[in-house]
Amino acid sequence: MMRAQFPRIDQASIPPFILQSQLYSSVNDRTQVDRELECLRREKVVRVFKLNTGQDDHAIIFLDDYLNQVDRIVKRMEEKKQSDLEIFKLFKMHVLDSKLEPSIGHHELLSLLSLGGKVKDAHITLLINAGLLTRQLIDPDMYWFAIPSTGKLWKGLSQGRNELLSLIKRKRHKEMFLAELEKKRLRFSPLDVRFHVRDLIGSGHLKTVQTTSGLIVRILKD
Repeated sequence: MMRAQFPRIDQASIPPFILQSQLYSSVNDRTQVDRELECLRREKVVRVFKLNTGQDDHAIIFLDDYLNQVDRIVKRMEEKKQSDLEIFKLFKMHVLDSKLEPSIGHHELLSLLSLGGKVKDAHITLLINAGLLTRQLIDPDMYWFAIPSTGKLWKGLSQGRNELLSLIKRKRHKEMFLAELEKKRLRFSPLDVRFHVRDLIGSGHLKTVQTTSGLIVRILKD
């Protein structure tokens, strides 16, 4: 896995990331992808995040990039003279370093943070407000680890998928040349067409077919 594969977003506050579906798009053996990704996760090279898109979406970020993002958040809060910032150090040291799964329970979160001192619910609220945690809707005692400043991005991801699929479905054979498709600008997504194509291939919605006239992108399932 190379950093060059990670799309760059115009917003400097968002670290480079790749979707798990995009990794699937470039290989035939999904089991091998899952195995290698799990290995990288356990070795603390990358971190995997469950996305709030309403689907089984996961984003992958290099752990160093994510920790740097946490540091930037703290720096901005320091400039605003906010208090209780020690909680972010505890979050990095005791939670992110030991809890590698995409989610964590409230009791376990408090327990890990308390390794560095007394922790109150207000400290948890500080982490939530910073965008590092989100409560799970089906179980408010569980949290997803989150990537700050990405709410609009994930909304654009969902809308861009629908827009791109709708565009191809309107074609006579529900297919388009990739070169033609890449010239399109999506109205509802900040991500480019190639990003969405890789995602939709990996998730099984599109497939590519090589022809003498060029590469065709075809609807695989509605």
